[in-house]
Amino acid sequence: MTVLTERPVAAPRTQAVHAAPGNRVPRWQIYLPLALYLLFTLVPFYWMLVFAFRPAGSTAIVPWPLTLQHFDTVWNGMGFAVFFRNSLMVGVASLVATTVVALAGGYALARYDFRGKGAFMVGMLCTQFIPGALMIIPLFEIFRTLDLTNSLWSLVIAETVFQLPLSLILISGFIRNIPYELEQAAWVDGCSRVRGFLAIVLPLLRPALVAVGSFAFIHSWNNFLFALMFINDQEKFTVPVGLAYNLGENSVDFGALAAGGVVAALPVVIVFAFIQRYLVQGMSAGAVKG
Repeated sequence: MTVLTERPVAAPRTQAVHAAPGNRVPRWQIYLPLALYLLFTLVPFYWMLVFAFRPAGSTAIVPWPLTLQHFDTVWNGMGFAVFFRNSLMVGVASLVATTVVALAGGYALARYDFRGKGAFMVGMLCTQFIPGALMIIPLFEIFRTLDLTNSLWSLVIAETVFQLPLSLILISGFIRNIPYELEQAAWVDGCSRVRGFLAIVLPLLRPALVAVGSFAFIHSWNNFLFALMFINDQEKFTVPVGLAYNLGENSVDFGALAAGGVVAALPVVIVFAFIQRYLVQGMSAGAVKG
């Protein structure tokens, strides 16, 4: 007679398995490279602050007493207020244009199937390998034909075109992760497609919209090449071109230049400080294939 025996079941493991003491990485091997990288990154910013806040002619490593003379020279004497306003206008307009177009195109790519969709996605990805410098001459000819040279709208159009491929991919990937049944339920309740999108999908797209908008704003704020090539009127210079314009041929006012760098970096720092949690969430969600 065959005797059936019950196989013993191992007790559930309630404690986490810890690595052997010999396999643990010492903390100094983690924190030392991070500290060196942080030091290497922050030293240039510290020197910029030193030059911006210490009095002219001083060679002190610690800027004391503090002075705002260089900021007054840059803002009022060098016309930096005009450059700042132009960059702000271009950045906000590029943000709005990129977000609106990417939102409409991303929804179409996520919810509709049409002929050539795969080729279109591949084409958008391929555009990311093209440097902006290669498109200067074609863009200049287009803007010259449209009478948009020496206009801030040329910067807005160029920035929007170059930011759209990545923005479309991010938003379409994020929309794919939103259940389609939510929209269908809204349609059953009497909502149209547009109203269902505005009421159901759009509120869930906040992280993606923040990520796309912040990238569009920061890229347009920092872009130097387009503003240098398409704008020749000093009253329409943006911040990067304005900083380069204030470099003298025989001498450089390092204090004023550093003060301008601080003012130019301030909006970017503020933007990242407020949107970092949305930025990480939007990038990670948009990169996942639904």
